Amino acid sequence: MAKYVVRARIDVDGEVEKSDIIGAIFGFTEGLFGEEFDLRDLQDKGRIGRISVEIKTEKGKTTGEILIPSNLDRIETALLAALIENVEKVGPYQAKIQVIDIVDVRAEKLKKIMDRASEIAKKYFVEKAPDIKEILNKIGEAVRIAEIIYYGPEKLPAGPDIESSDTIIIVEGRADVLNLLRYGYRNVIALEGAHGSKVPETIVKLASKKTAILFVDGDRAGELIAREVIKVADIDFVTRAPPGKEVEELTGKEIAKALKNLVPAKQFLESLEKRIEAEAKQQIQATGTAAPQPQPPQEIPSQQIPTVSQATPATAATQVVEAKQVVTPPVVEVKPVAGFEMPLKIVEEGKKLIGTLEAILFDAGWNIVERVPVRDLVEKLQQVEPGKIQAIVFDGVITQRLLDVASEKGVKLILGVRIGNISRKPENIFVVTFQDIFSITS
Repeated sequence: MAKYVVRARIDVDGEVEKSDIIGAIFGFTEGLFGEEFDLRDLQDKGRIGRISVEIKTEKGKTTGEILIPSNLDRIETALLAALIENVEKVGPYQAKIQVIDIVDVRAEKLKKIMDRASEIAKKYFVEKAPDIKEILNKIGEAVRIAEIIYYGPEKLPAGPDIESSDTIIIVEGRADVLNLLRYGYRNVIALEGAHGSKVPETIVKLASKKTAILFVDGDRAGELIAREVIKVADIDFVTRAPPGKEVEELTGKEIAKALKNLVPAKQFLESLEKRIEAEAKQQIQATGTAAPQPQPPQEIPSQQIPTVSQATPATAATQVVEAKQVVTPPVVEVKPVAGFEMPLKIVEEGKKLIGTLEAILFDAGWNIVERVPVRDLVEKLQQVEPGKIQAIVFDGVITQRLLDVASEKGVKLILGVRIGNISRKPENIFVVTFQDIFSITS
C-alpha cells in the first residue's frame, strides 16, 4: 500500500496517448537528480507505483489527470511532485503539468476505519458501550501486516523470519517482499536491483547454508536475472510468476501455485539454455545471419564483458553483435548490426562507458565528435546540425524523447544500457542494447 498519492493535472497542446505522457515524464526527469532519484529505478524498487493517466481529447488538445503512488517520505514525495512539473513537452507538443493534491493514503484509511468502527460499536454494542480505544486496538491487531526489515550490510529488504527460517525465498525487489509479506511469507529477501553486475554477498551467504528458492518475474528480464544469480549463489529451486506478470502483483493463490510448481535450479538452467539455443537457431534461419565460425589463429576472443543489470530484451530490429579483438594484422574488424556495420572500437568504447553516466557522439567516419554527460545528451543533440552525428553510445536508458530527437538529426545507430518505455520506434534508427552485445561474450 502506498503512503501517498500525487495528483496532477496535465494540459497538452495536441492530441497524444497515455503512453506518450508517461514516456515524457520518464524522459524529461531522467538524470536530473542522478541515479538515486531516477523515476524508473524508484519504480523498480517499489518506492513509487505505476503511473496512472486518464485523458480526454477535445478540439485538438489533450487534458487529463496523473496519479503517482509513492512510498517515499513526505519530503521526497514533495520533490517527486515538483519533478514531474518539469515536463515541458509531450512528443512535439507543448505541455504543462500542475500538481493539485497529495493524498495521505494512510490517514484516509485510518479515518475510514475509525468511522466504521464507531458505526459498528453503536450498532452491535448498544447495551454495553465499550471504550473506542479498545475497539481500535482490536481492529489494528486484526489487520496488522508484518513490517519489512533491512538485512545484512547491503540493507536488503526482507521479512522478519529471514534469519531463523531454514528456507528462504529470494525475490527481485522491495515491492515483491511487501507482497509476499502481505500473504504471510515472512522468510523472503530481495536482491534489490543489485543482481546482474553483482549478486549481494548476503544472498550468497544465506543460500550456502539454507534451502534457497529463487522467485522471479514471468518475463525475459526475470529469466536473465535467474541465470545470473544461479551462476553465483547456491540456489536449490527456481519458480516464476505467470508469463507477463510480476511477483509484486500476484494474488495469494497465484503465489502459492508458483511455489508449488518450483523446479530444481539445475533443471531450470538447462531448460533455459536449450530454449535460448533454439531461439538463436530460429533467428539465424529467419534472418539469414550465419552462425559464428571457428576463428583463425590470429584472432582470440576479447576479455569477458560484464553483464548489465536489469537488461531489456532487444527489439525485433536489433541483431546480436559479436565483439572480437584482432591481434594480427592490425586492422579494424567490422561486425553487422541489423544490416548496419559497426567497428570493433565502438564496442570497446561501450565497455568503458559502463558506470560513467557519459555519452559519446560519433560522426560518419566513426570519429568521436564529443563526450557529454547523459543528462545533457538530448539537449546537446538538439544543437547539432542534421547529419553530423551518425551514432550514439551512452551509459543510460534509450527513451522515446531521445529516439525522436535522434531521428530528426539523422542518427543511424543508438547503443545504450536498456530500452525504456517506447511507444514508437523510428524506422531509420538501429537500436542496440549493451545486453545484446554482452550476451555473446558471457
